[in-house]
Amino acid sequence: MFRYLPWLATVLLLALCLVFWRQHSWLIYLAVALIPLALTGLYDVLQRRHSLWRNFPLFARIRWVAEELRPFLRAYIVESETEGRPFNHEERTLVYRRAKDVSSVEPFGSHLDIDKPPYEWLAHSIAAKHPEEANPRVLVGAPETSQPYSASVFNISAMSFGSLGAHAIEALSQGASLGGFYHDTGEGGVSRYHRQGGGDLVWELGSGYFGCRAADGSFDAAKFADTASDPQIKMIEVKLSQGAKPGHGGVLPGEKVTHEIAEARGIAVGQTCVSPPAHSSFSTPIEMLEFVERLRELSGGKPVGIKFAVGNRWETLAICKAMLETGLRVDFMVVDGGEGGT
Repeated sequence: MFRYLPWLATVLLLALCLVFWRQHSWLIYLAVALIPLALTGLYDVLQRRHSLWRNFPLFARIRWVAEELRPFLRAYIVESETEGRPFNHEERTLVYRRAKDVSSVEPFGSHLDIDKPPYEWLAHSIAAKHPEEANPRVLVGAPETSQPYSASVFNISAMSFGSLGAHAIEALSQGASLGGFYHDTGEGGVSRYHRQGGGDLVWELGSGYFGCRAADGSFDAAKFADTASDPQIKMIEVKLSQGAKPGHGGVLPGEKVTHEIAEARGIAVGQTCVSPPAHSSFSTPIEMLEFVERLRELSGGKPVGIKFAVGNRWETLAICKAMLETGLRVDFMVVDGGEGGT
């Protein structure tokens, strides 16, 4: 009986208002406000779509109201200035103010709890040393690699032409050229816009083998060697998996396959293209290392690495074990985050 109490109390109060409104005229206004609530409770009891409404007439609707208000209450009352995700209130306010071209000066000091993770800082030293190397770089490629690449520690990770438009790809490549770092092409192949930008390129090969794809979707060694000979391509990256598509390949609908995308990917215009979940050129860690070795030879000795999201721990250990047992190796590894960010 308790679950009906809010509705019954509303009905009782409405009845009292209707009985005594002649003695107290203001009760008619209260009655007008209570009529919709009483009818809503009656509807809840009679309807059969929502069991929660039927068992807790009128009272259960508070849940829906609370769910609607929850984001606002959390954002503006519960959360502090720095707790919001993916952008906290301070960051959003800064962006809004700059977008409106008003003062966005930030005061000194911090709202962060600097004594707890994940706060990071640089420790002071009374004997600090100035770094001798103004532009730190990492040499990628073992000594026997005939074309090792001196990579910057700051680069542009993979995003295919098609996911990004032509102007964006060209702008990123130009930025890579100006900054002296590389631009990963993503698995969509090397487009004309990657080349026009002039930046160093890392050619990513997914299971679709775009840019070196045979008619049946398998790997075409001759096409690969021809594209990889481009001096702008500095390294090759074999994508085994990625966090944004766990356990899945990809489907590119035919209506999205324009002439430019077809040119970059080596597929037919207007035809739906499927990238399988796994590579067709290998199925074991040793076969994968043999494929990497083959790509290195076909590219004329350019560094070849792999990209993967660490899902099953044993798969990563199996790759390491295969390198130890065979003496074959990859020149670099790119680890993709579970959320899709590299």
